[in-house]
Amino acid sequence: MYGAILRKGEEYYTYLYKIFTGINMVQKDYNWLITDIIAYPKTKEYQDLFSKEYCWLSGEELTNIIEKEDFQWIWGVLSGFEKSIDIKEILNHSLPYTDHYEGFWKNPLSLQHPLASIEIVAWDSSLSLIISKSKQIIDNFRLTFPLSEDLEIYNES
Repeated sequence: MYGAILRKGEEYYTYLYKIFTGINMVQKDYNWLITDIIAYPKTKEYQDLFSKEYCWLSGEELTNIIEKEDFQWIWGVLSGFEKSIDIKEILNHSLPYTDHYEGFWKNPLSLQHPLASIEIVAWDSSLSLIISKSKQIIDNFRLTFPLSEDLEIYNES
């Protein structure tokens, strides 16, 4: 498992379009369970969507939303799943959450949802976390955000 924390060098940390660019738009390859959301999009449709307990979106749907309105996320866990995994199977597990989840800050790194392949976390609009089974995703993120830190090393300090 690989991870990075972005908490330095950016004016804002929790706008998804820049994060998606940093991972070479691979979010399109997954379906997304989005939970524990606090965000303030201007569009009423998105306000309604993201005020629910959880959202289930394809990577294409999520990308289209962010391309139309790249709003700031205050809190939220975006868990990406292989497209072959059914939402019913995913909902047999607890919904991921942000604040008070200590697993982000412990080694070895792990994904909060046991069936996820990647998680992107907006943390109080002050930092973003990304944890993935794919080293390449984290490497691409770290290249795009050179002041990001290896989450395992960060957790050791």
